[in-house]
Amino acid sequence: MKPSPDTAPEADPATAEPPAPACVLSFNGSDPSGAGGLAGDVATIAAMGAHALPVVTAIVMRDTAEVFDQHPIEADIVAQQARAILEDVTIAGWKVGFLGSAEAVGAVAEVLSDYPEVPLVSYLPPLSWLDDDELQPYLEAFRELILPATEVLVGNHKTLSDFLLPDWDSERPPSARELAVAAGEHGTRYVLVTGVMLPAKGAEQFIDNVLASPQGALTGEKFERFETTFVGAGDTLAAALAALLAAGSELQAAVGEALSFLDQSLDAGFRPGMGNVVPDRFFWALPPPDDDGEGEPVPGAETGDAAPPDQPSKGSPRRVH
Repeated sequence: MKPSPDTAPEADPATAEPPAPACVLSFNGSDPSGAGGLAGDVATIAAMGAHALPVVTAIVMRDTAEVFDQHPIEADIVAQQARAILEDVTIAGWKVGFLGSAEAVGAVAEVLSDYPEVPLVSYLPPLSWLDDDELQPYLEAFRELILPATEVLVGNHKTLSDFLLPDWDSERPPSARELAVAAGEHGTRYVLVTGVMLPAKGAEQFIDNVLASPQGALTGEKFERFETTFVGAGDTLAAALAALLAAGSELQAAVGEALSFLDQSLDAGFRPGMGNVVPDRFFWALPPPDDDGEGEPVPGAETGDAAPPDQPSKGSPRRVH
């Protein structure tokens, strides 16, 4: 005789599975440098405590210095990758990076349209390395199909200005609010604009990073600028924000935390090759310095000089690329 529901034994907490972390599906290119693309997204999302579901949209030929070429994945294959995992896993966030082709943009937009309640963070990287006959159809498709589904559009100030306000003819650069107005005309709710140059104060130069809506700037953070060139910073910021929103963080708090995470990742960045510096998304997992002074010496420690200007120093003040 089966026990009634009222008398059925309770599940043993010791054998119950722990809840899964928030799952974020990322559409992006495969970047063999590990600086950005899917490799960067997976590392960032994992570092934020979420689980990445990577969908390959293109094979990017690059090193840590530059992009040489790319081979887009067929649009149907991109969509099939996404739909296969979406049949199995419940997602809490999207992240869109480089999608490879205008056709793939359309395929991704169709997938996104089936999950309008899931927040989408879209990152628009600089794409000047693409041939113009590829670039213009890609940007037009991104503008018409991805922006309407986007909660937050992330990008460098110049990249977003060229994309959203190509006919801007004022001597002053557009503000974050003006970029948000232009994005809002296509349905995007917010823009997170990085690299906004601010007037120098003495020897110090700062750049602003601003979250804005069409009504005005909402939050942001100023970073001290220095000359080191990074690769993968934009993907890192967008993926961190996507993971935080997927975990249920409120937007402005998530932006502040994502910017702080980016800043510390860049500050702990490393140069794996002969090109640019790569963000260290697992800076928080580094062992603390030896208290007995037996750790590796900091460059210039004996002479009192700072670390070389092209290499970020661990634990240095807040800076950005």
